[in-house]
Amino acid sequence: MSETPCRGCEELLELYLDGELAEEEVREAEEHLDACGFCHRHYRFERLLRAYMRQAISEPIPPELSSKLAALASKTEQ
Repeated sequence: MSETPCRGCEELLELYLDGELAEEEVREAEEHLDACGFCHRHYRFERLLRAYMRQAISEPIPPELSSKLAALASKTEQ
């Protein structure tokens, strides 16, 4: 398993995570992720980050936090 960044991996990984690859490209990406430790770890991180972000934006902000942020924003605008 490779432990160094692969050239072009970032773009391919983003397309893979976004579901924008053709079937053959998906197979190639999955084979690469199985063989490359660096890319596999990067994939896991990105997948978990995306899941966390989806969860974070779906939860409403508590009213008291919203009030504090609004007050802070108005102070910085002055």
